[in-house]
Amino acid sequence: MRVIEVPEVEPVASAWVDGAAVTFRFPDPGHRLAGVRLSQDVRIPGDLLDFHRTAAAASDRAAAGAGDAAGAGDAAGAGDDWELIVARPPVTRMEYLFELRYPDGGVETVTDPGNRRQVQGAFGPKSVLEFPAYRPPRWLMADAEPGRSATFEVPDASLDGAIAVRTWAPACARDEDVLPILVAHDGPEYDALASLTGYLAAGVAGGWLPRLRAALLSPGPRDRWYSANPRYARVLARAVIPALDRRLATSVRIGMGTSLGGLAMLHAHWRYPQVFDGLFLQSGSFFCPRFDDHERQFPYYPRVVRFVAGVLDHRAHHGDAKHGARPVPATLTCGAIEENVDNNRLMARALRADRYPVAWHEVPDMHNYTAWRDAFDPHLTRLIRQVCG
Repeated sequence: MRVIEVPEVEPVASAWVDGAAVTFRFPDPGHRLAGVRLSQDVRIPGDLLDFHRTAAAASDRAAAGAGDAAGAGDAAGAGDDWELIVARPPVTRMEYLFELRYPDGGVETVTDPGNRRQVQGAFGPKSVLEFPAYRPPRWLMADAEPGRSATFEVPDASLDGAIAVRTWAPACARDEDVLPILVAHDGPEYDALASLTGYLAAGVAGGWLPRLRAALLSPGPRDRWYSANPRYARVLARAVIPALDRRLATSVRIGMGTSLGGLAMLHAHWRYPQVFDGLFLQSGSFFCPRFDDHERQFPYYPRVVRFVAGVLDHRAHHGDAKHGARPVPATLTCGAIEENVDNNRLMARALRADRYPVAWHEVPDMHNYTAWRDAFDPHLTRLIRQVCG
């Protein structure tokens, strides 16, 4: 792994907003780099992502011009920084990385050494630039007890593995207390990267959520399990939920998931409509050829497309006692400019046409855990109150 030697001097401000423009800068006093490129997911066109050398200061140009060393002419016009100026994207915060290119052809992707603000994500840390309109959720600062947890596994031969479950409950809740439960796909990631149980603890302590529990489901081989897999849906409905019911007294259940996890939660509800009383689906991977032809390399793309097509064609299952026969309150959220927004809009309309009470919300962020966290309140809050009465 290549070691990045960041200069000992305090780096210049590396990213800032000036009106409608965003400027990024990367220090390179030794001129070690052949190029710098911005890695981002806010849909800035690819031909606008390459940095350019800043111009050398007048004193540096004079010093370079006085030397006889080979290449002094090139040095005379080039400064010690790489800089990129782009139009401000229509989001309130932006996660990014720098892609460094070396003269020998090597490439390395790093966080911004001049920006101390970072966020952990599913694929590692990223640097973050927050625009003036961004406000983190107030519940993050709430003083609430963390609650208590327990773990167990549900093995199943048809999945070639076991579904690991971690339950959470307020410290005052007993197992025999009849309470609502939130069942979350990618549960450990939701908790570690989006503070899901912190949100629940703050809501219960503050009285703006009813007392409730959560079941955080580990994803296992995520692509295979969460891609509209009938075997996974059957194990969830007929093994995981009964195992939860044996351990905890439950009133209503809300199914929750993001990306493929949101797709899998809708798929499980579709096949077993009595299991969940509400759905909270964030940036669901509801692939359809009209918008998602670029996802064809995904190995389970045909299976996902077939399921989504069946949901969208509500006429095909209208009145069907097996599929889609129990409309439940459903809340869908998605980034207003993320890739999944078109198929999510389509899914929200299809569920609404099938008599589901649907709440659809577009948020000013992208496909990441901070965006999903920031949508918990008020959107998940309202759904929980609605389902729990």
